[in-house]
Amino acid sequence: MRIFVFLALLTVAIGTENLNSHVFPRPLIIEYPEKQLRDELKCTTWRFVVETNNLSPWKTIPEECADYVKEYMVGPGYEMEIDRVSDEAGEYAKSVDLGDDGRDVWIFDVDETLLSNLPYYSDHRYGLEVFDDVEFDKWVEKGTAPALGSSLKLYQEVLKLGFKVFLLTGRSERHRSVTVENLMNAGFHDWHKLILRGSDDHGKTATTYKSERRNEMVEEGFRIVGNSGDQWSDLLGSSMTYRSFKLPNPMYYIL
Repeated sequence: MRIFVFLALLTVAIGTENLNSHVFPRPLIIEYPEKQLRDELKCTTWRFVVETNNLSPWKTIPEECADYVKEYMVGPGYEMEIDRVSDEAGEYAKSVDLGDDGRDVWIFDVDETLLSNLPYYSDHRYGLEVFDDVEFDKWVEKGTAPALGSSLKLYQEVLKLGFKVFLLTGRSERHRSVTVENLMNAGFHDWHKLILRGSDDHGKTATTYKSERRNEMVEEGFRIVGNSGDQWSDLLGSSMTYRSFKLPNPMYYIL
């Protein structure tokens, strides 16, 4: 689509024969390119296929979408979408008829689900840089990741409703202490179990690792009623929940 602005320039031609004659020239056409609009639509489309899991595994965001992703993450859009997902999860949780045996479970991922790593990613161009696990581990070890407010609200709601809360994260077992401290300082308490990657999980995809841990929950007699995560690998695989809630995250992809 092109946008044309037609400016009719009124020219007064004063001739020697008729001083009052007016001549209207042909319209002057000025063309304004739509590159900015096209780039924004392209990045909106890219984010859509990311969130719907229709994009092949990717390592970084497109370079041309760097400003778009930054504006989304720090602007109202990201917060509003997180809030909406959490609100829907809360309504679902209230509708569940829990058993009397205390075996109904809600699973939460940690990073970009309960805790926000936006301070880290703001220093690493919001996903434009290839993920560096060494640098990210340094950030984790600071233990200062803030809570996602709407996720904290949902977390507290499901506890009050009587769910057993399992935290299933891709963080390493060696980060247990700092993760516990960070979670508690951010307002998260009273979970039933915190599961981190052990030495035997090295090399496994997140989908495989988290499926195996959910399998163990089911084998122990738990019913996985709800699951909240920012990655599809938090939600897909075996022993899936009755209902999953995918939080937005256009900054990185975990297989």
